[in-house]
Formats: sequence, structure tokens, C-alpha cells
Amino acid sequence: MAKARSAERKPQQQLSQRQERRRQEGGRRRQAPRRAPLPAAKRELLVSVDVGEQRVAVLEDGRVAEVYLERPDHRSIAGNIYLGTVDNVLPGMEAAFVEIGLEKNGFLYVDEIVGPELERGHGRRIQDLINRGQTILVQAVKDPMKTKGARLTTQISLPGRFVVFVPQGEGLGVSRRLEDDERARLKDILKKLNVKEGGVIVRTAAEGASEEDIERDLVFLQRLWKSIQAKAKTASAPELVYQEAELPLRVTRDLFTGDFEKAYVDNDQAFKRITGYLKKTSPHMVERVIRYKEKTPLMEEFGVEAEIKSTLHRRVDLPSGGYLVFDYAEAFTVIDVNTGRFVGSRGKSAGGRLEDTITKNNLEAVKEVVHQLRLRDIGGIIVIDFIDMANPKNRKTVEDALREELERDRTKTYVVEISPLGLVEMTRQNVTEGPREVMTRKCPTCGGDGIVYSEASAAIDVERRLRALAAGSRSQAYRVELADPIAAALIGPGAKRLIELESLTKRRFFLEGKPGMHLDHFVVLSEGKLADLTPPAPVAEAAELQIELVEVDRHDATAAVGKVDGIDVVVGDAAQLVGKRVRVRIERVLDGIAYASLTRRTKVSEPLTAEAEAEKPTRKPPARKDAEAAGEVDEPEAEAADEEEAADEEEPADEEESEADETPATAAATPAKKKTRRGSRGGRNRKKPAAAAGPNGAPATTIHLPPADLGEEAPAEPESAPSENGDAPAKKKTRRGSRGGRNRKKKPAGAAASTNGSEPASEPVHEPEPLADTSAAEQEEWGYVPMSEWGDELES
Repeated sequence: MAKARSAERKPQQQLSQRQERRRQEGGRRRQAPRRAPLPAAKRELLVSVDVGEQRVAVLEDGRVAEVYLERPDHRSIAGNIYLGTVDNVLPGMEAAFVEIGLEKNGFLYVDEIVGPELERGHGRRIQDLINRGQTILVQAVKDPMKTKGARLTTQISLPGRFVVFVPQGEGLGVSRRLEDDERARLKDILKKLNVKEGGVIVRTAAEGASEEDIERDLVFLQRLWKSIQAKAKTASAPELVYQEAELPLRVTRDLFTGDFEKAYVDNDQAFKRITGYLKKTSPHMVERVIRYKEKTPLMEEFGVEAEIKSTLHRRVDLPSGGYLVFDYAEAFTVIDVNTGRFVGSRGKSAGGRLEDTITKNNLEAVKEVVHQLRLRDIGGIIVIDFIDMANPKNRKTVEDALREELERDRTKTYVVEISPLGLVEMTRQNVTEGPREVMTRKCPTCGGDGIVYSEASAAIDVERRLRALAAGSRSQAYRVELADPIAAALIGPGAKRLIELESLTKRRFFLEGKPGMHLDHFVVLSEGKLADLTPPAPVAEAAELQIELVEVDRHDATAAVGKVDGIDVVVGDAAQLVGKRVRVRIERVLDGIAYASLTRRTKVSEPLTAEAEAEKPTRKPPARKDAEAAGEVDEPEAEAADEEEAADEEEPADEEESEADETPATAAATPAKKKTRRGSRGGRNRKKPAAAAGPNGAPATTIHLPPADLGEEAPAEPESAPSENGDAPAKKKTRRGSRGGRNRKKKPAGAAASTNGSEPASEPVHEPEPLADTSAAEQEEWGYVPMSEWGDELES
């Protein structure tokens, strides 16, 4: 049973996207709240007609609210009726393209197709409704925009002054902008008229209109529909069957209602058409139309000219210091809200917080955003990036303010709830192109991207082309024509960049700048020997002379220009010296211009650079021994110094007795044992002296003899002579560390003896020979005593 029930639910769950979308759209239409009446405001209508353009402006309380522009070669087709031919049917898109005689085919969606076939129960598949090559009567509901063609429908609607007649529609309707009592009155009038064919919608302009006015308007539209049908039967597709009225009359019909106080018209023909139309439809409104005849142009008198120009600006300032930024993308328009100079309350007692400042700025931006949407006639998807608000109540306040302000806009809008990030997504019906689209075109340089190739990038490209030119030819010099700013950038201050390029390529380039050329302009005028291409000039290269700088260079703001015999001399990095005489060195001479550098430059401290620091060693090199670094002592003296250091490292308990033992007699009688603490002279890897050879060629045996005064009392330390002033000589400290440690600078042996009060430094110091070099005969003369007998001699 469960499986059977799930199988029954599957067809219901697998609804097509089209059916689901229709259901949602139908629900939204049924649940759409009735819009409130427009807020009361003093409204005026301005109509200006020129030979090449027609303009209409709507003023609210003296401020320009809406602007409409139309030109003969750019006239709106919204409302036109065409007899078209189906060019292609696309079942996958549920749409068809219809040829109506314009540059691009119109787009017809399946939901815009109505007719008797649908009433007989046929399916909603577009291939079942129309076929390729079929002739069909369609109406344009949206102008072609950008890359898209016109939007079409088969449900024809004919707008009048008070009602809209829908020949293929049904039912009666009244505008939701009207009050309930007025809507009920107008519904009663429609019922009395007893419309048998088609549908009728009463417009907002019908407020206060009599039954005769509405009937007269409806009869006119019914007669117009019969004329269109007759014309369509004789027309050959694709052909324009009915053309909508021109802009002045169309705006008067749709906008000039009872809440407008006046309408100013500056053209006789337009004035006659407007007043003639109002005499038939609304005679009481004729007296509100005024023929403007002042000398000052109409749009300039009311400040409309400046407002029209402002629609092209990307930034719009707010009264309190904030500003808006408009960015137009292919898919949607983005409006960014910024605080700018607005920082909220400045007083100490104001108690302002950041959240309050942001909310106030956003509320101020809401009014200007809606005003700009109407003024610029921005349609489609719109994203407003308000400043982030942490408090949900503040976000709701801004959202409600936006919806309330949009009540002034007659165009249909739909607003999505504001997000925690402060983003508001909304849509606005886009029927015709706004002032920005009418007055502008794509940039021929950037193609509409809004960015162009910079001079620096173009100069780098030219530099690569010059290097390729030099590599592919054996000529010594070249004359090349470039765009003026590119030539100046490639030469550089004092021709430094050009000289560097010539040194790399080993060629000479004579660059000639030509104003008004595109940045990628590159023409090789001539090439050949250097002597033939070098231009004549009153100054020679490498010459030094004094000139007066008269102005700043027009291409390089850091360079200054002087003159010598009618030739311009551009001096790099000398803009601050304009008006002074300076001495310069001519670096390069081109056609009609020379480039020089200052001979005396102010010394500027160079900053540290990463490259220079990277070349330095990462750690301090180890200190070398004095004997190796300075070469001040011989090898025997170095060994004696090492012995002295080794003796210091022993750290005897009684330093004075240790120093007393080091008398000259003891040192001369018995050589001191050499202390070689492991690691003090290189450790295991030190270079050892070669041992003396024995009688048979084998290494001789090294015998260590005890000193002769072993066991005797040490002689008393001789007293030092007093100094000249009678003070006792300072006692020398030999404690480890007081002489600098291992890294101290060691003195020669002679200097050390002189300092300690021994033999003078001038006398040579003789070091004892190493015991390893002592011969066997000398050892016999000393009387060798075995170590086992040392104790017997001491006891005796």
C-alpha cells in the first residue's frame, strides 16, 4: 500500500518548472497588495521639442523627477503593432523569434501567446501553438536593448486617456491606485456600458471622469482596433501596422492627470496637438497647458539641463556628506551607499553611536536612490548595497522607508527583504531606454569596458617591438614614429630609458612623437647608418652648457624645458627649477628636441633595498687569529702566545704565587710544558708538527725531563721599583676574563715581557726549542733519570 501511495504522489511531485513558476507567479499576483495613492506633490510637465530631439520632464515640488528623451532615429517602438513572420521556434526555450522588419528579431515567449486555439483546450507547448513561417500579429511591449531584440506579445492592448482596451481579453478592471469609493463608482460605469467584446481596464487618469468621457474614450479605441484589423489583412509581413504616438502626446495621454498644475510647451506644433487631444478627452485640462515663449530655453529655465547631464555621472552626493555610486553591469545595476564625510553628531552631549550614524545615512540614501531610479529610468535587476546595520529593527526601518518612497514611482517594482549584509534586491520594469542609453554609445577605444590601455603598458610594448626590430636587422640606426605620450615615456627623464635600451640592443633609435595618434601607433620611417640618420642640431651630445628653464614638460611633470638656438631641451628631474639657469649635459639629440640631465644633483640618501640586504652575509664571519690576520708574530711567537692562553685557562688558586713562579731564571732553565687543551688550537683537525727522525729513520722518542729546581723553594718575587711620583706600581691582574678572554688581541712575546717588568721589549725573545727536536746526544748530557727513580732522589 505504501508503495502504491508513493507511486501516486510521484506525478504530483514531478511538476515541470514552467508549471511551478506559473503557480508561484499566479499566487504573487493574487496576493499583491493594493498600492497606496501617490503622495501629494506639486507637479508640472515640461515639453521641449528640437529638430533632432524631443524631451519631456516631470517636476515634483520644483525638482526634476523623471526625464524622457526621444530622437527621430531612436524612436521607441513600445506599443507598435506589427504583422510578423515566425522565424524560428525553440521548444527548449519555450519561445520563438519573430521577424518584424527591425535589425533584430523580436522575442515571443509562450505565455505571451493568446488566441482561440488556447480556449479550445490545446496544450501550452509552443510548437503546438505556432509554426515556423507562420504570419502572426504581435505588439512590442519592450524596446530592443543592448544585444536583445524587442519583447513581443500577441495580446494586443490599446491605451486611451481613461481606459485601456484589450480586444482579446475578458473582464473589467480598475486601477489599484484609486480609492475604494472611486473604484466602486468606476466599476458601476463599466457595467452600464455593457462591453460585449474584449476587456477594459480603467486607468488612474479616469479619477473624477464622467460616464460620457469614459464611453467616448472606449468607442474611439474600439474603432481603432477595427482599423488595425483591416490594415493587417492587406499588409505583407513583416510590416508595421500601427505606430504609437510621439513622445509629447504619449506622455500627455499617460501622465498629464488632474494632479498636474501646469504643462509648459515650447513648440507650436506640439502645443496644438496636445491641446487638440485634451479638448476631446479632458476639456477641463486645456487651460493648464501654457505656451512657453521666454528667451531663456525652457529646460534651462527650470534646471532640467543640469539634471539630464547628471544622469551620466557615476557618483551622486547626499546632503549630509555621504554619496552613492552607480555601476551598470550586463545583468544588473549596483548602487553602493557610502558615508563619505558624514560622521554623525559631533557634540559631546549628542550621544551618537555608530549604528545610529549608519542608519541615518541609509535613510537619507533611500530617498536619493528612488529619485535616481526614476530620473535615470533604471530597470531590470537592481542591487542596493546599504551600509551594514547590526540591529534588525534598523534594517526593517530602512526597508519600510524604501517601499514607502517607491510609491512615488509609477513603474512596477518588486523589493526583496533586506539581507543581514545590507543588500536589497529589487526589480523595476524596464520598457524604454533611459537618458544614459539614449545620449551615450560604447567607447571606441575600450569597447564599453570602461578601461583603456595605459601609456606605461603601451610604452613597454613599443620597447619590445624596438628590440625585435634591432634583432632582425643589421642597420645601425632607426627613425621610428610613435604616439606623442609613448615617445616621451620611452625616452624617459634625461633620455635615461632610451640610452639603456640602446646599450642593450647596440642600436640607435631616433624616436619622433606625433600628437593625436593611437597609443599603439608604430611606424619605421627609415633605417640605415648612424651618420646618415643623425639629425643636424645646434648642440652636440655629451656637451655641457647653461640654459634657463622656462616651463614644465607637458608629458613628464618632473621634467623642465629650456631652449637653445630654437631647439627644445628637456631636462629630467628639474621641474622644481623652472625660472632658473642651470648647467646641463646633453644626453641625446633627436629631431627638433634634445634631452639633458643636470650636471650637479642634490645628494639624496638612498633607502635600504631588499636586493642589497640579501647580498650581505647572514652571520658574522669567525674572528681570525692575530698571527694569521696581521702577520705580526712568527710561528714560535704564536705558539708562545697560545701557551700563555692555555696557562690562563688553568686558573690557579693563588694567582700571586703563580706569577712569582714565572721568573726569568726558571723560564730559562726549564722549558714550560705546552698546554694544548683540546679544541683551543683546532682540536683533532689541527695541523701537527712533524716528529724528528731517529737513527734508523724511525720517529725519535720524545723524553720529558723534570725541571732542575723540582722540590726546591721558589725564590722570592723581586720588588718592583717605585714610580717617579713615589706611588707603588699597580698590581697586574691575571685572572681569566680581565684580559679579554679568548678573543683578546694578543701582544707579541717581547711586548708582554716588557709590560710584566721582565726583559726589555727591544731585546729579542728566544723561545725554547720543542722537545721533539732534541737530539739523543743532548739528552745524554742532561743525565737522564728514569721516572721510577724520581722519588728516591727526592727522599735522599
